[in-house]
Amino acid sequence: MEEITRSGAAAPAPLSSYTEAVDWINSLIPFGIRPGLERIELLMEKLGHPHRKLKFIHVAGTNGKGSTCAFLTSVLIQSGYSVGTFTSPYITKFTNRFQYNGTDIPEETLLALANQLRPLVEEIAGTELGSPTMFEVATALAILYYGEVCYPDVVVWETGLGGRLDVTNIVTPVVSVITNVGHDHTDVLGDTLELIAGEKAGIIKPGVPVVSCVSQPEAVAVLKAKAAATRSTLYLAGEDFSYSGVEQRDGCQHFTFNGPFRGLELDIAMKGEHQLQNAAGAMMALEVLRQYMAFMLENEDVLEGFRGTFWAGRLEEVSTSPRIILDGAHNPEGAESLAKSLPQFQPYGKLNLLMGMLANKHHESYLKHILPIVDTLILTEPDFRKKMDAEDLQAIAESLRSKYAKENLEIIVERNWGQALQKLQTITADDDLAVVSGTLYLISDVRSTLLRQPDSEKGW
Repeated sequence: MEEITRSGAAAPAPLSSYTEAVDWINSLIPFGIRPGLERIELLMEKLGHPHRKLKFIHVAGTNGKGSTCAFLTSVLIQSGYSVGTFTSPYITKFTNRFQYNGTDIPEETLLALANQLRPLVEEIAGTELGSPTMFEVATALAILYYGEVCYPDVVVWETGLGGRLDVTNIVTPVVSVITNVGHDHTDVLGDTLELIAGEKAGIIKPGVPVVSCVSQPEAVAVLKAKAAATRSTLYLAGEDFSYSGVEQRDGCQHFTFNGPFRGLELDIAMKGEHQLQNAAGAMMALEVLRQYMAFMLENEDVLEGFRGTFWAGRLEEVSTSPRIILDGAHNPEGAESLAKSLPQFQPYGKLNLLMGMLANKHHESYLKHILPIVDTLILTEPDFRKKMDAEDLQAIAESLRSKYAKENLEIIVERNWGQALQKLQTITADDDLAVVSGTLYLISDVRSTLLRQPDSEKGW
C-alpha cells in the first residue's frame, strides 16, 4: 500500500534493496550541482537537526582533501576515538563515502536511511526549491548515519565543491581545514585564485579556528581577511607551522613537524611531497583539538596513525610486473605534484602514462606538467558521460609538443580504456614505470580491473 506524505501526495513504495537505494540516489544526478543550502536546511529541519549533535572537522581545498581526511581519521582512531568520515568521490563502492571507524556503512543501514529520506526528498521536490540533488541526499544520509545511528566522537567532513555554498557547510565545526587553492571547477567557483579562495574560505565560521596550507599571496590575503572578520584564529603553513628535515626511511617519508605548541618527528608511507604538506596541515588541526578541546592524543598513537594512513588512488602502486602507479591528479596543481613525486619511486627507464579526463578540466595546463617527463602518452576516455574526447586531448598535446615534450615522445590514442590499459601493460618493460592518471572515474575502473574487483562501483 502507498503511504500518504504530509503534503497529501502518495509516497513511493519503500526501496527494497541496497542496489535500489543507490540507484534512487544516483537518479538525482541529472539535477546537477546546485550551490546553495536551502534544500539541505529544509531537510535538516524536517529531520530534527541531527547535525547539531555532532563535532565536525570540516575539510575544504582544491587538492589533498581526501588524503588530509585520511590522516585525521587514522590518527583519531588510533588515539581511541570513534570517527565518522564522509568523503567523495569514491573509488570502489558507494558505501565508501560513509565510514565509521574506517569501515563502510552497512548496506542494510544505507537502505533504511534512504527509505527514511525518500519521502522528504519527494516532498521538497514538489516545492519551488525543486528536488534535492544527489550530493544533498548523500550529505543528509551521512548526517543521519552519524547523528542517529552510530554517534561518533568526531566526524571528518569533506566538502564536495568549494565551501561557501557547498551542502556540507550546513555544519558548524570544531576546527576547519583549507588544504590549498588551485584551478579546478572554475566554471562554478570562479576563474581567479581570489574568487576560488573566497569560496573555500566560506567554511570559516565565527570563532572556529582554521588551519590552512594555502601559499599564494592573493589567496592567503583572502583567508586572513575572512578569519579576521569572523574572529577566527588562522594557523597558516609557513607562518604558524611548518615541516623540515625530510628524509626517505624504510619506505616512508620522515620529517619534523614544527608547530606553535610543540615539534614532533613523523613518518608517512604515502608518497609525494604534497603529502608532507597534507600531513602537516592535519597535524596542526590535531594540535588545535589537543590544545583547546582536550583531545587526548598520545605521541605514540599520533606517530602510528600517520604511519598507517592509506588513501586509494593517490600514488598507489597496484602492480609490480609491470610496475603500475595510479594517481588521481586531474588538475594542473595535481599534475605538478605528480611530476615532482615520481622520482621518489625506484629508478626507472621509460615512463609510460595513460590518461583520461573529463571535459571541464584545464587540459593544457595539466599537460604542460606531464609532457616533459613522459616517454609514451596513451590518451583514452573514461566511462563517464562528461568525458573528454581522446582526439581532442591529442590535439592539445600535439600543440604543446615542440615546447614541452621530450624529443621522442610517442602519443597513442585508444578510446576504449580497457584496450588502452592492455596497451600500457604491453609496452611497459620490467625496468619501466607505468602511470595511470586523470579523472577518478578512470582510476576507479583501472583499479578494479587490476585488483580484480569485478563488483566495484564508481562515482562522484
